[in-house]
Amino acid sequence: MDPHITHVSEPRRRAALAFIYITVVLDMLAFGIIVPVLPHLIEQLAGGGIADAAWWVGVFSTVFAIVQFICSPIQGALSDRFGRRPVILISNFGLAVDFLVLAVAPTLWLLFAARIFLGMTAASFTTANAYIADITPKEKRSAAYGILGSAFGVGFIIGPSLGGVLGEISLRLPFWVAAGLAGCNFLYGLLILPESLPKERRTPKFELHSAHPLGAFKLLRRYPQVLGLAFVLFLVYLAHYVLQTTFVLYADYRYDWGIRAAGLVLTLVGACDGLVQAFLTGRLTPKFGERRVLIGGMVCGIGAFLLMGMTGVGWVFLLGVPLMALWGLAMPPMQSIMTHEVDPSEQGRLQGALSTLGSFAGIFGPFLFAQVFAFAISPSSPVHVPGLAFLLSAALMLIGAVVAWRITRHTVDPSRAEPDAPAAGHDLSPMATHRPIEPSTIDTRESSQ
Repeated sequence: MDPHITHVSEPRRRAALAFIYITVVLDMLAFGIIVPVLPHLIEQLAGGGIADAAWWVGVFSTVFAIVQFICSPIQGALSDRFGRRPVILISNFGLAVDFLVLAVAPTLWLLFAARIFLGMTAASFTTANAYIADITPKEKRSAAYGILGSAFGVGFIIGPSLGGVLGEISLRLPFWVAAGLAGCNFLYGLLILPESLPKERRTPKFELHSAHPLGAFKLLRRYPQVLGLAFVLFLVYLAHYVLQTTFVLYADYRYDWGIRAAGLVLTLVGACDGLVQAFLTGRLTPKFGERRVLIGGMVCGIGAFLLMGMTGVGWVFLLGVPLMALWGLAMPPMQSIMTHEVDPSEQGRLQGALSTLGSFAGIFGPFLFAQVFAFAISPSSPVHVPGLAFLLSAALMLIGAVVAWRITRHTVDPSRAEPDAPAAGHDLSPMATHRPIEPSTIDTRESSQ
C-alpha cells in the first residue's frame, strides 16, 4: 500500500457506503416524486389541452435524454480527474437548485431550461457506480452493485406514490419536497462522505476531447470485452423502454386496467426488483459465478417479455413480473465484469460511457416502442399483435444473451476466486463491514472532518 495514502477506518467506510446508497435512494425519490405531477404542470403552463401537453412531455423527455447523453461522460471524466466526492456533492447541490426552480417556474420556457439543467446535474448515479468500483474488491462488486440497484427499486416504489399524494395537495408541493431531499443529501455528504479516489490514482489532467460521447466510445473500444458487454447493456436499456413507453396503454387496451391498477403493477415491479437486487445477487454470484448469473438473468428477461407479450389474460401477465425482477440479476455482474477490465483511473469514464448508452437508448427508444405498439393495434395493420412491442424487447434480449454468452466465455471470475470468503450477500448491505481494499484505498485527506 502506498504509505502516503491514509487508510480509512471501518466506521467511515461503512458511512461512505451508506451515503452512496442513500444518495441513490434520495435521488430516485426526488425524481419519482415529480413523475405524476410534471405532465400536469407542463399542461398548466403550456395553456393547451392534453394533446399539446403530451407533445411537450415528449419534447422534455427527449431533450433530457440528449443532455444526459452529452453530460454523463463529462461527469465521469471530471470524477477521474478531481475525485468522486466533489462531483457527487456538486451534482446533489445542482439537483436541489434545479428542483427549486421547477417549483417556482412561472413560464414553460423556464421549466424547459430547468429541465435541461437537471439533465446536466442528474448524473450522480454515474459517479456512485465509480465510487463502488473504487472501494469494493472485485469478488464482491456484483453484490455491491446489486445493493445499489435495490435503491432504484426503493425510489421507484415510494416516489411516484408520494408524489401523487403531495400533488393532490398542491401541484408544486412535490417539487419543493424533491428540492428538500436533494438539499439534505448534499449536507449529509458534505459532513460524511470521504473521497474514494486518491490523488495518485487520478488522471493527470482533464481532457475535454475525450469527455464527450464519441470519446467515451473510444474508451470502450480499447477493451474488446467491455465493448461487447456495453453493446449488451445498450440492448438491455433499449428493451426496458417498452415498460416506460407502452405498458400503461397496453394494459388498458388488452386487460382493461385503469390508471390505479397500472400503478399498482408498476409498484409490484419495483418491489420485486428491489428484493432481487438486495437479497439474491450477492448470494447467487459467489455460488454460480458472475457469468452464469448474467446469462441466467438475461434468459429470465426473455421469458418475461415473451409471457407479457403473448398472453391475453391479465393474471398470466402478472406471472411475468417475478421473471422481470429476476432479469435484474444480469445488471450487477455485467457492470462488475466491465470494471474488472478497466484501469482504476478510468472507472469514472467507464461509468460515464455506460450512462451515455442509457441516454442514447432514451433518445429514440420511446419513439420506437410507441410506433411499434401503434402499428400492432392499428385497424390497417396486416397483423393484429397487441404485444408486438414486448416481443421486440424479447428479441433484443435474445441477441444480448447470445453476445454476452460468447463474449464472456474466457472470463476469469473473481467472485469465485476466494471460496472460503463469506457470501457477499451477507455482508454487503450499505452498513456492512468491508475488509481493507488494495490497491484502491479511500483517501480521507480531502474529506470533511
